[in-house]
Amino acid sequence: MSSGNEILYIKGEKNTEVKEPNVTLGDILTMECSNSSIMNRIKPLRILKIPKKEQHRYVVSILKIIECIHREIPGLQIQNEGESDLIITYEGEKKRNAIWQGIKVVVVAGITFIGAAFSIMAFNNDVSVTKMFSRIYLLLTGEESNGFTLIELTYCIGLIVGILIFFNHLGRKKFTADPTPMEVEMRLYENDIQETLIEAYARKEKEVDVD
Repeated sequence: MSSGNEILYIKGEKNTEVKEPNVTLGDILTMECSNSSIMNRIKPLRILKIPKKEQHRYVVSILKIIECIHREIPGLQIQNEGESDLIITYEGEKKRNAIWQGIKVVVVAGITFIGAAFSIMAFNNDVSVTKMFSRIYLLLTGEESNGFTLIELTYCIGLIVGILIFFNHLGRKKFTADPTPMEVEMRLYENDIQETLIEAYARKEKEVDVD
């Protein structure tokens, strides 16, 4: 059977990290073809050679990838099921420093805790929560509140429970399989960054594309 009758299905993610400077199609694509020998010929094809000295980021057009494949197997039918532009990030081998990682976690957690506490206190002050609770307590019991009553206690417990339910997280444990609001926002932010990067490379003509 000739290669002209075969169809190669390829799929590339919008952002792929690679550890080796010689980037092959097998590193950035998932492939499917009824003829396994075709995939064995395509996967080792090099699409980029990246200098090792520093971190690099490239944007590669799917047309450049198709051109690379056709140079190896002319006439092969290719069906792209993935992105039209691929971001390839080369970071090389990184040595993880457990102590430094721990310090960063503690610093970020501390900043987040202080910021969240300040926001809650500012909100409580803006809406006069203390005065409101005192009035409610006076209406219900006929006595003046000392600021440490069942109303304040249930408010604090409810605040903690509400935060846990909203963020769907307690440590590494998730209450449901749904992504958390933070994960959703991070994914949207990541998509915006990737789209901006692709547009910037295309505008500056830095994208690896066909001539």
